[in-house]
Amino acid sequence: MAAQPIIIDTDPGQDDAVAIMLALASSELEVLGITAVAGNVPLALTEVNARKVCELAGRTDVKVYSGASRPLIRDLVTAEHVHGKTGLDGPELPEPQMKLQEQHAVDFIVETLMEREPGTVTLCPLGPLTNIALALNREPKIASRIKQIVLMGGGFFEGGNITPTAEFNIYVDPHAADVVLRSGVPIVMMPLDVTHKALTTRKRVDAIRNLGTRVGEATAEMLVFYERFDEEKYGSDGGPLHDPCVIAWLLKPDLFSGRKCNVTVETASELTLGMTVADWWGVTDRPANATFMRDIDHEGFFQHLTERLGRL
Repeated sequence: MAAQPIIIDTDPGQDDAVAIMLALASSELEVLGITAVAGNVPLALTEVNARKVCELAGRTDVKVYSGASRPLIRDLVTAEHVHGKTGLDGPELPEPQMKLQEQHAVDFIVETLMEREPGTVTLCPLGPLTNIALALNREPKIASRIKQIVLMGGGFFEGGNITPTAEFNIYVDPHAADVVLRSGVPIVMMPLDVTHKALTTRKRVDAIRNLGTRVGEATAEMLVFYERFDEEKYGSDGGPLHDPCVIAWLLKPDLFSGRKCNVTVETASELTLGMTVADWWGVTDRPANATFMRDIDHEGFFQHLTERLGRL
């Protein structure tokens, strides 16, 4: 089978880094490009971090593009309290030698979708949806050309992780999320309801470290740093590994279960701004616009992740 073409839109972030490496380790996927967006840390860091991860994975052939430096309407909110001042705190990674592409990320997304055969390219947003919304607004024709958008964001039964009701990626740019969810593009959502079941336990981190490779060691160091915040917050053994769920679903969808339902984003309320309201039980007449995942085979997920990281 031909590799599935994808564009990864990301704000690395340790969990973003693991997701990128999972994709780069998988021959089933063709990474057409990586587009950086402001989110976990400012754009000046996410564009650097994306290139650091490509070099760590030995994939300097992958092109990285810089995108939106701020949300559509709101001021930028970042998460150094989780990811550290660089966004990739943990391992010592050298400054990247790869060049940043001159083309803007939004232009790259639009151009790629307009040039490729319709219905073949999947967008994989791992951070705020600013770049994706800007692309949809700039060229509405791309909506019918996107195969699907598989994103990490939102939460309903699990609540929020940056406010009581909002997940971070959606909260940073709820207006962009609203554009995406109203676009008519087939959407698969990996919300906190799933990702909070994928915990980086000590045993799982040790298995990655024991790969005995630079990638395995660096990934383990990332996860040890990254999980400290959620371990203290939730009292859990390990933290949730959010973003790799997006790539894992493309590779092994049977690891996940959910249902199609309507998902809307709150953009007006100060109290619940960024909340994703999933009509799981079908109590409204709003049409289904997303496949909202709720469960994961977490053991299978980490076995697959570790095996793939071992290929790098």
